[in-house]
Amino acid sequence: MSVPTPPAPPRPCTVEVIEAGLFTTVQDSPGRLGYWMVGVPPSGAMDDRSLRLANRIVANSADAAGLECTVTGPTLRFTGPATIAVTGAPVPVTVDGRAAPMWSTLELVAGSIVSIGRVAGLGLRTYVAVRGGIDVAEVLGSRATFTLGGFGGHEGRVLEPGDVLATGSDVGPHVPSPLPPAAWPTFASDWTVAVREGPHAAPDFLTAEGFEAFFSATWVVQSHVARTGIRLDGPTPQWAREDGGEAGLHPSNIHDTGYAFGTVDLTGDTPVILGPDGPSLGGFTCPATVISSERWKLGQLAPGDRLRLVPVSGEEAEAGRASSLHVTRHLRAAGRGSGRVSSTTVRDGGVLDKVTGGPGRPDAVYRRSGDQFVLVELGEMTLDLGLRARIHALDEWLDANRPDAIVDATPGVRSMLVQFDPDVMRADEVVALLQKGDDELPPSDELEIPGRVVHLPLSWEDPSTLEAIRRYMSVVRDDAPWCPSNIEFIRRVNGLADHDEVRRTVFDARYLVVGLGDVYLGAPVATPLDPRHRLVTTKYNPARTWTPENAVGIGGAYLCIYGMEGPGGYQFVGRTVPVWYLGCDTPGAEPEVPWMLRNFDTLRFHPVSAEELLDLRARARTTGIDIEIEPTTFRLAEHRAFLADNAESITEFRTRQQAAFAEERARWRASGELR
Repeated sequence: MSVPTPPAPPRPCTVEVIEAGLFTTVQDSPGRLGYWMVGVPPSGAMDDRSLRLANRIVANSADAAGLECTVTGPTLRFTGPATIAVTGAPVPVTVDGRAAPMWSTLELVAGSIVSIGRVAGLGLRTYVAVRGGIDVAEVLGSRATFTLGGFGGHEGRVLEPGDVLATGSDVGPHVPSPLPPAAWPTFASDWTVAVREGPHAAPDFLTAEGFEAFFSATWVVQSHVARTGIRLDGPTPQWAREDGGEAGLHPSNIHDTGYAFGTVDLTGDTPVILGPDGPSLGGFTCPATVISSERWKLGQLAPGDRLRLVPVSGEEAEAGRASSLHVTRHLRAAGRGSGRVSSTTVRDGGVLDKVTGGPGRPDAVYRRSGDQFVLVELGEMTLDLGLRARIHALDEWLDANRPDAIVDATPGVRSMLVQFDPDVMRADEVVALLQKGDDELPPSDELEIPGRVVHLPLSWEDPSTLEAIRRYMSVVRDDAPWCPSNIEFIRRVNGLADHDEVRRTVFDARYLVVGLGDVYLGAPVATPLDPRHRLVTTKYNPARTWTPENAVGIGGAYLCIYGMEGPGGYQFVGRTVPVWYLGCDTPGAEPEVPWMLRNFDTLRFHPVSAEELLDLRARARTTGIDIEIEPTTFRLAEHRAFLADNAESITEFRTRQQAAFAEERARWRASGELR
């Protein structure tokens, strides 16, 4: 049997946008990898399967860029001959006014006008691939659009009428061919989505009964179905603990940890399935994670759809990946029953392994997060900088010893999330690698980590943060305990005398950066070195839908600088200058990278007026600003000696704080805030 000869690479042409559709962007697959540790999400196609199939139909490379269209697609004029395919949710497609099929090759001539209509009832997103791909510049290794960050794709934004796109020569070795109907994905309004248990399941976080109820529930998709995440309506989680301790007042709160794409994030009592533009780091419990071969469904969940989250075994996850790969490679169905979703009765709480520590080495728990991520957690669920120092050392060891199958590693406060290629490496092999690294580290008390002291301006109770609170009260809820004043809430829950004491505490503190990318783009999560400066709050429940760029807030025992506009939950104290500088010089010693801060930097704030901050922010993106930065070293033994020397006053502070915390929790119970 002769093999068809692939056609010659296409001649480039341009694509003119006549009508842009509701939300059309340039995306690729798998997106932007390797920057999860600094808060850059993968982006890429939300329904990656439909884009990969569109690329295979027109014989592109698997990672060629195409168009993702949400609800209503664009109208496009092609200036030269082209081969295209339209896949994804069912829509009417016309070429020069005549109906055209989806999941097939469409041959265009110079001047052809293609119109992608409105999704016809099922699904949400449609994809357009052009032979040769959409030729836009790569940013951080991908052509995918990250609209929240304003980079990638076409000028970092959704398409607009009048835009002109170029086609490229990003083709594969195949011949353009249609996908037969038997291999088309099935779209629905009632979905079954396969997940793996973990990382944060029963019995540590949810009760056994609550965990079963979580999987037996039928969830309803809320109107918020953005690329950042999909909010669900359903039963209230049944928590196995009273609160999150130092991580926050609500039992969903945990010390900040890496998030896997597709994880079910319990933001308070509201589940959110994190999408490809979701955050890489955060402080909420995640009881289950969608497996990689099922993530395409997240791109097609529409408001009002219903779904069940079905736990599956590792073998079923592997079969799903194999089935999806078969369809993409061969453009035919993988066979009856292949990749079928069926519930498994195994309940291991997402725990892969536990290791008991010893002198100079804490206990370790290795948790599953889907079929592409492993989360290692060290020690007790407390804020201990010794645990963070050891995670930092383990991260550096992994960076020096990582095999090619390790895609990324994202350190958290007492944890590290490791992304791996499941077609090359198994989760148990990742666990063994991490255990080998932990074995080779020195005792924790011997750890010394170079860092810097970074002095940042802070506009206290900045007008932008007050506007965010006003919007929250207007749009989300007006009866929250932290409204209308976040500063008053911080004062009350920490037992402080007045607002001035809150202010003095923040400006006196030396905040150690223990994570980057907490709410995107190099955004630091930091905690005071002195526990007497460690203000403890809870996070918004539900989270805000809008937070101003570079707002500064406190959640649990942590302070965060938001890297960009977006959702958020920390209690506001003010606003500062940018921490992300893509496209301009970065203040400090490394202007070639866009993130200003590093793990184990120490932040010191000094007050400026709102007007002064606006001037600094304007100059940061143009002429540049000088940030005072000086070297330092974090020595764990010295830090522990400081804690011992000040143990009495630290205990006194914590006792007063815990009493105020308990009083607030009692008020919440009386008011029905805690259910």
